[in-house]
Amino acid sequence: MSWKTLTAFIALIGAANAAIIRRVACPDGKNTATNAACCVLFAVRDDIQENLFDNGQCGEDVHESLRLTFHDAIGWSLSAIAAGTFGGNGADGSISTFSTTETNFHANNGIDEIVEEQRPFIERHNITAGDLSVLFPISRAHALTLSLFMTYSIQFAGAVGVSNCPGAPQLEFMLGRPPAVAPAPDKTVPEPFDTVDSILARFADADFSTDEVIALLSSHTIAAADKVDETIPGTPFDSTPEIFDTQFFIETQLRGTLFPGTGGNQGEVESPLKGEMRLQSDSELARDSRTACLWQGFVNEQEKMVTAFKSAMAKLAVTGQDTTSMIDCSELIPTPPAPKGTAHLPAGLTHNDIEQACATTPFPTLPTDPGPVTSVAAVPPS
Repeated sequence: MSWKTLTAFIALIGAANAAIIRRVACPDGKNTATNAACCVLFAVRDDIQENLFDNGQCGEDVHESLRLTFHDAIGWSLSAIAAGTFGGNGADGSISTFSTTETNFHANNGIDEIVEEQRPFIERHNITAGDLSVLFPISRAHALTLSLFMTYSIQFAGAVGVSNCPGAPQLEFMLGRPPAVAPAPDKTVPEPFDTVDSILARFADADFSTDEVIALLSSHTIAAADKVDETIPGTPFDSTPEIFDTQFFIETQLRGTLFPGTGGNQGEVESPLKGEMRLQSDSELARDSRTACLWQGFVNEQEKMVTAFKSAMAKLAVTGQDTTSMIDCSELIPTPPAPKGTAHLPAGLTHNDIEQACATTPFPTLPTDPGPVTSVAAVPPS
C-alpha cells in the first residue's frame, strides 16, 4: 500500500469515527452533548461556577465540595455486605438526602455547611420527568426528580469545583445513580486521629488499595481545616492551597516545630510553617514503612500525582454504583488551568529539615524559595 493510499485510508477511518460520535443539540439552544441526558447539567454547571465557586475560583467552597464527595462515597463496606447487613451504598448522595443523620456523625463535623450551601442549587434547577426519562421510565421520573438531583449533585459539584484549581486533573462524571434509600453507617469515614492500621483497613473494606489511599490524599493539596482547631478556621494543609500541586507531599515530610493555633487538638500534630496545619493521619502516613515511599513518590511528580488522583477519584465517585447503567457526562467538566510554580522547599527551610522516611529512595533535591521564612495565610471564607 502506497503512503498516499495509506493516508487516505486513515482519513476515511477518522471520518467514520467522527460520524459515529455525533453530538446532539441541547434544548437550551446553545450547547451540544454526545448524550442528550447530559444536557440538563449545563445550567447546573454554569450556576454553581458563578454562584457557589465565585466565578470559577479555587476557594473554600471548592475545598469543601471535594471533601463532601469523599465523605459521601466512603460510606460503603464490603464486609458488611458479605455478612448480609447494610453496608451503605457508597456514592449515592445519602449525606445530602439524610443530612440530619449523617452530618451529625463525628467524622462529618462541619460538613453540614457545604451540604446546605449546595441545597439551593439542587432546589432551583427544575429537572423535569422528561429530562430524567432518558434514564428512568416516566412513571418513576416524577417521583425521583429531586432525590436524583441530590444524588448526582455531590459528585458533579466536586468535579466542577476541582476544575478551577491550576494543576488539577479533569475529573470524570457519570450520571445515573439511583436515589439514596438510607443513610450511610456511622464510623465509615476515617478520622485524622485514626492509626495507619485503622485507615488502611477502612479503605480496604471499601475496596481501595494502599496506593489509592495515598492518591486520594492528593486532595489535601487544596484543602483547609475549619474544625480541628476552631480558633483558626480555614487553615491550609500546605502553603499553596489554591494550586493542585505536590507541595502537600513535600511539606508533610518537613520536621514539625509549631502549632498554627492552640496546641493539644485531637487529630493535629506540629507543622513546619506558621499558618499551616498538619493532620496526625497525614504525618503518620508520610512516615509509615508501608506508605512512606508512595508518599515521597509524588514529590515533584505533578503528572504522576494528577494521573493517580484522577484514577482514584473516578473509582470513588462510582463506589457502590452499577456503572453499566450510567452515562458518561465527563465532557461537561471544564479543563483545569495549567499548574503554577515549581516544587520547592519553603523559604527558611532546607533539605536538612526533611524527615526522611522512605528507606529505598533519597528525598528529591529541590530548590528553596528565597526571602523570609514562609508564613501561610488562611483560606478566606466564600
